Amino acid sequence: MSSHHIVRDDQEPALIIANGASCNSELMGQLLEWSPLVIVLDSAIERVLELGIKVDVLLGDFDRNFNPEVYIEHQYPLEIIHTPNQDKTDLEKAFDYLIEKGHKAVNVIWATGKRADHTLTNITNIVQYRDQLKIVVIDDHSKVFLLPTKFDKWYTANTIISLIPVGKVSGITTKNLFYSLDNEELQIGYRTGSSNHVITDGIVTIEHESGDLLLMECWD
Repeated sequence: MSSHHIVRDDQEPALIIANGASCNSELMGQLLEWSPLVIVLDSAIERVLELGIKVDVLLGDFDRNFNPEVYIEHQYPLEIIHTPNQDKTDLEKAFDYLIEKGHKAVNVIWATGKRADHTLTNITNIVQYRDQLKIVVIDDHSKVFLLPTKFDKWYTANTIISLIPVGKVSGITTKNLFYSLDNEELQIGYRTGSSNHVITDGIVTIEHESGDLLLMECWD
């Protein structure tokens, strides 16, 4: 059985395994290697156990006659968190749990694919945690995270980058992107910044004045 037993002093991001499409084993292994805490959402535990992964927390509303207690003997010690509140998704409840426990960052996998409504909700709902938790949603094709009002990062030329507004985002200015923006506005459903790319090796700068702007790094 694989393990994530190494915990470093600066507390690496926790890992949430949701219940969407699975990712490849290489990505899973890279994230598990440094994750001090692994949370699995609801019935995804059945697929996770098949992969031989040690789980710390099983969290969900446990509906549809799902009995989490049967997994304790396979995953001891296992903390079971029953969250019946239907006003939040299981993923949001996992974010709340991490914030309560003092965690500052989390990677999320298996949160995309399968049902489109779940994918859209999982990606866009991260904006509400801007000041509480650094969240990165990762799958086999992309990595998504919420941008601060000024963002600088080094990228190689031709890296595909999409800017996805959640609602309306104003005052967007970019540097070193092929389709540049100069104090412009993006709005979901009307104008987005999909499938842009980096011009040359170097720093990409993205600034915006107001609103919630997601960045998606794409590699497929």
